[in-house]
Amino acid sequence: MSSILITGASGKIGQTLVAHLKTKYDLTLVDSDFSSVDERLLKGTTVRELDLTVIGNLDGLLEGIDYLIHLADDSSPETDFDDALINLNYRLPYNLFDEASKYENFVKRIIFASSLDTVGAYPKHVQVSVNDPVRPMDLYGVSKVYLEGLANYFAYNKGQEAIGIRIGKFDADLNDPSLDETVLAEYLSPRDLCQLVDCTLTATLQEPFLLVNGLSDNRFPRLDILQARTTIGYKPQDDAFTLKGYFGVDIGDPVELDE
Repeated sequence: MSSILITGASGKIGQTLVAHLKTKYDLTLVDSDFSSVDERLLKGTTVRELDLTVIGNLDGLLEGIDYLIHLADDSSPETDFDDALINLNYRLPYNLFDEASKYENFVKRIIFASSLDTVGAYPKHVQVSVNDPVRPMDLYGVSKVYLEGLANYFAYNKGQEAIGIRIGKFDADLNDPSLDETVLAEYLSPRDLCQLVDCTLTATLQEPFLLVNGLSDNRFPRLDILQARTTIGYKPQDDAFTLKGYFGVDIGDPVELDE
């Protein structure tokens, strides 16, 4: 069974991926605090409570790891250019990529969370592809542009294979009556996220670095997901406009954790 280490594993995206991947991979979960995570979700995984901004905590962490899914960051769009942003979104990913590149036979691929915020300053009516110039909407988006460049550098100069996903509105609550079409156009469902990550783990790459947009199959998509479809076989199943009930379909009840 292949091994995966997930940073930022206690967040919403992290927990969704843990539930999806834990029966198929040997998971090591890393975050600074797991106190809010259901213990049933953590069962059968290796949990490491570590502050990865402390560089000494990386020593030996990636030994024997096949795949690294990097989610840890300061994701607030209101963030300032302060120590928290610098440590989490700049120093930490550099240290992780640098550490991973030292393990010639261990880390096969890094999958990292980028963001729609890297291009969020385009007008809302413009559909953005991964080949369009970046246009970040906030300092968080700027930090994700840096992360994309960092991964590109390590891929082509150090041989560390990486795939970045520009994740859309994953945390949008489709039961919220105040949601407008803009949010629906940017939606990524949990089911589609899991399938997209499956694709990033198994795809054969033509180049050591790939960047894809991560949205569901929304009827009016904010990002162009053609590259994800054609390069790694992504086949999203959900459409936020349909799930919201625009076309007479209910979103159903939330999935509960099994005992």
